[in-house]
Amino acid sequence: MQGKKPELIRTKVPLRRELGLVAVTLSGVGIILGAGIYALLGEATALAGNAVWMTFAISALIAGFTALSYAELSSMYPRASAEYEYVSNAIGRRVAFVIGWLIILSGIFGVATVSLGFGGYFSDLTGAPFLASAVALVLVLSAILLYGIRETALVAIILTLIEAGGIVMIILIGLPYLGSVDYLEMPLGFSGIFQASALVFFAYMGFEEMVKLSEEVRDPERTIPLALVLALGITIFLYILVSLAAVSVVGWEQLAASRAPFADVAYVALGSPAFTIISIIALFATANTALLMMVAASRITYGMAESYSLPTLLARVSRKTRTPWVAILAIMLASIAFIFAGEISFVANVTNFMLFLTFIVINAAVILLRLRAPGLTRPFRTPGTVGRVPVLPVLGIITSFALLTQLEPVVLLIGGALTVFGILLSVVELGREP
Repeated sequence: MQGKKPELIRTKVPLRRELGLVAVTLSGVGIILGAGIYALLGEATALAGNAVWMTFAISALIAGFTALSYAELSSMYPRASAEYEYVSNAIGRRVAFVIGWLIILSGIFGVATVSLGFGGYFSDLTGAPFLASAVALVLVLSAILLYGIRETALVAIILTLIEAGGIVMIILIGLPYLGSVDYLEMPLGFSGIFQASALVFFAYMGFEEMVKLSEEVRDPERTIPLALVLALGITIFLYILVSLAAVSVVGWEQLAASRAPFADVAYVALGSPAFTIISIIALFATANTALLMMVAASRITYGMAESYSLPTLLARVSRKTRTPWVAILAIMLASIAFIFAGEISFVANVTNFMLFLTFIVINAAVILLRLRAPGLTRPFRTPGTVGRVPVLPVLGIITSFALLTQLEPVVLLIGGALTVFGILLSVVELGREP
């Protein structure tokens, strides 16, 4: 491929533009809801008490800063390479390569983490081997991805409706109990509220994955930003309602001690059949999150290869299904490898390091492009400016850095090492360009 221009890759087999606003919005809701809320609610309640609903409102505000930055950039550069494209135009290709590298890794680590969660649920319900169940999930999801984006979106929509149905079920269960507790009771005061807010911020992660669908979306300049805002708004509404419902049924003390908070709420209200139903829904939630993470990771891999920053083999698209089959297989194999890497919490926290660092750079990209290229067309603009500086991206940088500093030293060390490796890899890969 030496001597060929990047544009030649794009003229071969493009991705198929199949997705509209509803499909993209529901995909976003699916990946944001994911498995996080099913596991995090109990831990957050231990810190925030009955006021746990407040932590979801606070963390939503923080997530919103960066989400709006993604909305503006996606409207300007509707490409599958997403963060790589944004940072390349704002800062330069070397920094963009490192960010793209971290996003791909975060996707792989995220798939491994969620698959391990699926394996745990499936093993508890059926007795099947834990690791084998996790690997089997990745293989099945890869087959769906290879089949086509329309079919992938259909599966994601079905799984999203199922997992959202589980949350709605808890909300409905809690309706008769509303008003039974003091919703401002905070066992650790506002200190606990802020600690819990940092924790439940993880439940909002996933909005950044939506932009990788840009080359498979009709009218992406309008659709992606609108879908981003809608998906985040829907999840905020559901999170606050479900947290109010859960503490109303069992109270914060019992919820805080639970390993499966939603299932326990269902059990208290409706008995063991409801417990089993919620546990099964949690399986669908983890599967959906893994599926959509694989979509995002494979698309940014494809996009970077298409832009000649990764081996062009990864940009190959099937003529029959119009899916980036080599990138999908690469993400599949890497995800399976990391399933055997260690415990869930460690892999998840390394993923968080990569995302927080990416969020800092993405918000900086919005600010730099406003200052350096104010005349560029922006179908969506992040609201609020002081002079020529947009305010919300500045707040996004500050809050993302604050969350980054809360990670354990060993996670910062591993994340830093992977970042340095990405820098070295950028020297090699970009140095090979014709």
